[in-house]
Amino acid sequence: MTDAPFTHPAAPWLLFAHLPRCGAGRRRALLDHHPDLPALLATNAATLKSAGLAPPAVDLVLAWQRRDLHHNGVQKLVAIWRACADQGVTLMTWADADYPEPLRHIHDAPVVLYLRGERALLQRPQIGVVGSRNASRSGLAHARNFAAVLSERGYLVTSGLALGIDGAAHLGALNAGYPTVAVIGTGVDVIYPRQHADLTRRIIESGVLVSDLPPGAPPRAAHFPQRNRIISGLSRGVLVVEASRNSGSLITARLALEQGREVFAIPGSVHNPVARGCHDLIRQGAVLVESVTDIEDALAGWQTRPVSAAPQASRASPQQDAPSLGPEPLPAQLDDREIAVLSALGYDSLSTDELCLATGLPADQLVQALLLLEMQGLVEAAPGGYQRIHPVTR
Repeated sequence: MTDAPFTHPAAPWLLFAHLPRCGAGRRRALLDHHPDLPALLATNAATLKSAGLAPPAVDLVLAWQRRDLHHNGVQKLVAIWRACADQGVTLMTWADADYPEPLRHIHDAPVVLYLRGERALLQRPQIGVVGSRNASRSGLAHARNFAAVLSERGYLVTSGLALGIDGAAHLGALNAGYPTVAVIGTGVDVIYPRQHADLTRRIIESGVLVSDLPPGAPPRAAHFPQRNRIISGLSRGVLVVEASRNSGSLITARLALEQGREVFAIPGSVHNPVARGCHDLIRQGAVLVESVTDIEDALAGWQTRPVSAAPQASRASPQQDAPSLGPEPLPAQLDDREIAVLSALGYDSLSTDELCLATGLPADQLVQALLLLEMQGLVEAAPGGYQRIHPVTR
């Protein structure tokens, strides 16, 4: 174990990823001019300085060459290596043949990725699915549906494990019997958010957890925009399900555009604040999406199409076609009052006064019908009243 942080093929890349005063631009320039990184990190101080390394970085490299376990930087690298070994964390480096090719070509690609789960999944064609942490019930249903059908069509759903849309997308894939990729803003041994402890376990068991942060790294605000570049970098395109105008998911969309990826957005009600970011994206040229077919059509230019993946045998495969945002038939079990209310409601919010006028129901009967419909997951309270929820396609 003592020699492994210095002799393993991944060791120079771990060192390179943690060099002080060596940001993404400097690392990329060094790789462009010195493709044999292990050879560069084995050279003397003069060569390291001429390559452009700052004095603190040169000092760490020389201490690493000496295997100086009293040096603080070397101690940190050894601790990271041991944490990975103890917790079953896999290191994937820039030099590995299976490093995801789409990610390799972004300008600030991580030189080391920390993984828990099935490493080979990162070779699959991926679609990022992101959106608001404060999603509506219909937005969560869209995320689950699209994730399930994208998975059935052969795409691996990739998201950020946040509350709201991210979690719903991961669940949509898993519950349909398919793996999913979670790119997180902490170490892969840190459960965050705590509400997703069980979801994290399921992803590790049948998918893969990815981070460019070492084990033990806590959740910090700066980590999450940093992880967004990996979500978009791994993906052929990014689907934004719901997003307010200040949503972090718009950062992912912007990064996707900068990386040459397609951006897709689901439109929503003009009265829904978490739809406004999607509407802005559509104005700026994002593909308006009503079904998975819209995504497939936009990606037709890619050289290879995904091969439809078989679901895990332990769960049933979804048998639906692509989810659609069009009108749905009314459920057969509703009574006349509930049918009247549901028929009057659209996906824009209506007040109870407006619903009384539209249905002709007295207020007490209207409230009772709304309560029953809400219990069945068909309507939800919204700013200004109530709105219909797009049903989950099964």
